[in-house]
Formats: sequence, C-alpha cells, structure tokens
Amino acid sequence: MTDPTDPGPSPWARRSRIAGSWAVWVVVALGGALIAVALFGRISAPIGPFDTTLAFRPVGGGAQVAVPPLGALAVDVYDGPLRLEIGLQRVDQERARALASDPVRLAGVVNEVTDDLRGAVVRLAWTTAGLAIGGAVLASLVVYRRRWREPLLAAGITTVLLVGTAGIGAATWRPEALSQPKYTGLLVNANSLIGSAEDIAARFDAYRASLEDLVKNVGSLYATLSALPAPGGMTDTVALLHISDLHLNPAGFDLVRQVVDQFKVDAVLDTGDITDWGSAPENRLITSVGTFGVPYVYIRGNHDSATTAALVAAQPRTTVLDDSAVTVAGIEIIGAPDPLFTPDKSTGADDASDDVLVDSGQRLADFAGTLDAPPAIALVHDPKEAGPLDGVVPLVLAGHKHTRDVSIMDGGTRLMVEGSTGGAGLRGLQGEEPTPLTCTVLYLSPDTGELRAYDEITLGGLGETEVTIQRTVVPLAVTGREEGATGGGSAPASPTG
Repeated sequence: MTDPTDPGPSPWARRSRIAGSWAVWVVVALGGALIAVALFGRISAPIGPFDTTLAFRPVGGGAQVAVPPLGALAVDVYDGPLRLEIGLQRVDQERARALASDPVRLAGVVNEVTDDLRGAVVRLAWTTAGLAIGGAVLASLVVYRRRWREPLLAAGITTVLLVGTAGIGAATWRPEALSQPKYTGLLVNANSLIGSAEDIAARFDAYRASLEDLVKNVGSLYATLSALPAPGGMTDTVALLHISDLHLNPAGFDLVRQVVDQFKVDAVLDTGDITDWGSAPENRLITSVGTFGVPYVYIRGNHDSATTAALVAAQPRTTVLDDSAVTVAGIEIIGAPDPLFTPDKSTGADDASDDVLVDSGQRLADFAGTLDAPPAIALVHDPKEAGPLDGVVPLVLAGHKHTRDVSIMDGGTRLMVEGSTGGAGLRGLQGEEPTPLTCTVLYLSPDTGELRAYDEITLGGLGETEVTIQRTVVPLAVTGREEGATGGGSAPASPTG
C-alpha cells in the first residue's frame, strides 16, 4: 500500500532516468549502425578505366584515394565523422584500350571519370544510409527483444545523425583543397617528380591529347626508311636498339616495343635508369622487358637498385651485365653498372667524386683485357665511365644526361650518349621545354661487329607532335666529331594506316 505522504521520485531523478534511457538508445543505435557499415558498407564501381572500391569510414572527414602498391593521397575536402575512401584495384584492359583508341572518348575522359565517380558516391551514400538504419534497428531488436518502440527510435536517431553528417559535409565543402593533396608511401615523391597539380594541369591536357598520336606514329617511321641511305652499302647487318633512361614512362616502353617489331631489331641494349627510385613498388612495372621477343641486355643506372637489376634478370631472354660479357646475334658486349645509387641519400652518392665513375670504367676496361678478343660494344650508364675504355673497345654506349650526343674520343672510340627513351619520365611534364622520347637503332657488321650506320629516332615530348628519324652512315675511318653521310625524315603526329 502506497504511503500518501511519499513524495515519489524527484524531478532531477526523473530527468536523469530519461536522459540515461536516451543515452542507451543512442549508443545502441550508433553501435549497430557503425558495425553494419564497417562490415558491409563497401561497393565496387568502375570509374573510367579503373575498377575501384568505395566506402565511408568513421575516421574523420575528407577523402583518401589508395593507389596500391604506390601509396595513397588524402584530401581535406570536407569535415565530419565519415571519410570517403576510394581504392584503385586494377585497370580494366578492355576499357583502357577502348579509351586510348577513341580520340573522342580520350578527350572527354575527365568528364567520364567525374560522372562515374559522382554516380558511385551517390550509390555508396544510399547504401551506407540503408545499412546504418538497418544495423541500428537490428541492434535495438537484439537488446530490447520484442519491444517495438526502441527499434523505431533507433531508426529515427540514426536518420537524424546521417542528415546531420551530410549537412556538416555540405557546409564545410572545400573544393580548393583538391589542389593540395597529402601523399603517403611512394607517392610522397609525387611533387618532386611532377610538380604541383596547378603547374601540370594545363600540360597534362596537351600531353593526353597528343600521346596517342605520338605512339601510333612510330609506324610511319618504317615507311621513311625507304628514302634513307642504306647502312653502309651492306645488305646484311645486325640491328641493335640502344635505349636509356626509361624512368617508368609507359610511352617509352610502347616505343621500344614498336621499334623492335617494325625495325626487325635483333636485341635491345639498355644503359640504365629504367626506374626513378629503385623501390619495390616501381619494380612491378618493369616486367614487360621480358615480353619484347628479343634478347634484352641491361646495366643498372644510378636510379636503379640491386633489387631492380635482379628483377630484370629474372625476366625471359634478359641479361644483366656487371663487369661481365654476353654475346647476342654474334656481337660481343660488355657492361658495368653505375657505381652510384643516388636515391639512397645515406650512401653519400650526391657527394661522390668523378673518380668513382672513372674507377668503374677502368674495372670494365681491365675486364675487356681478359677476353680473347676485344668486344664490339661496352655499356656504361654515366659517360664519365667511358674514359678508360677509349681505345679498348670501338663503341661505348651511355645515357644519364637525357641529351643525345655522339663523339669520337682521342683514342678512336666512338661514344654514343642516348637521350631519354622515357622522356625523363614524369619529370618531363614539369620543365619549361618538353623532353623528347629518343632511341637509336645501331647497324653492325655480323662478321666484325663494326658499326656501319645508325638511325636516331625522336618523338616530340609534351605538346609536340613531330616524329623524326635521322640515319647516319659511318665511314670506315673517323676522327673528331661524327662525319658520316646522313639522311632523314619526319612524320607529323596524325594517325597512320
């Protein structure tokens, strides 16, 4: 029996009990929503040529794009409790090929990617909202059993939280932050490689518009050969392709593949810097050297690590020279790696004197002296290694300078420095002047290994569309600068049949 004099619970106690109940409801609803979103809140969507996954994660606002294995970039584009995470899974080869072969689609790729991304984010938002509300209701049913009021409250609480989150994101939207991404992993080097987003935006538009034509027009070079002098009057020669400083430019690899096919090259000679930093993620991009269909002879450049060299050596039909020799198509070739590895600042490579390079060249010259006959070609990366080889071998091939140069040294050895077959890589987008893609086809006597002629192939860099080929016929005796007979031609960057 109730005591009529008992005043009952105080107003503060009632308020505390109601506040506690609401707190429990919010915790249950929020916990169920977060669990559901964390377990199932991910969708897959095609964005341009990429297959991607998208998800909202309760780790703060902004957006993050993961580019495995290179790292990620984050953009502080909005505030709030949810961060948009986009992961690039792979490139769909069919969509990428269709994009590259259709100039109309290529010109509109930015709009296509934007539309795809917008549609994917909208679908993700609805999916996340549905999962959050469903998770909150399910958690409330588990906790409160057969009661129906709490699940409805959980759904309402979750809806209010979602609307509030969207409102915060819309109110704090900062599109200007897109030009100031933060990089992690290998992408930390992105600014030093290609400059700021504002600097290269206009350049990339031009590069995108002309790249396809540049690569396709290698085909027109083959027709140009008919107007050039024959290689020293010889009908039978060994053709070797000299490349250098690819720096991971896919267009450079495409150029090599087309020249190998169309010029009937017998082997490829690479004088180094196939990568930029010598890191393991980069190494995944160089396995195509085993797909060219001809022997591939390589020496390590100052941007290539020992790991890079080992991966190249593991590819089919490849040889990595390290003060060693190999014979391809009857031509004996020796080579030595660059003794420096400049990406590793702990080695003091930046402060090393030229003596280190000269010593490397001397070791290779000493090795040549142990062979039964002088080799036909020596491969070095830095031209400073070539001095001790003067008079020891008739032809030294080098790179490193990103500028083509041919000269005759005092002892009669011809030094041929290649430009950059990769157009200096991504850094070619940064300079005021475009860096062209270059390579050289060497024609040698199959009997003596003597150089009889060479074709210098040049593809215009960013914003340039001309493809040129220059043939030099080497006289039997040369002194000073190259004085052979020459002929050449050029092809505009227009599609060829």
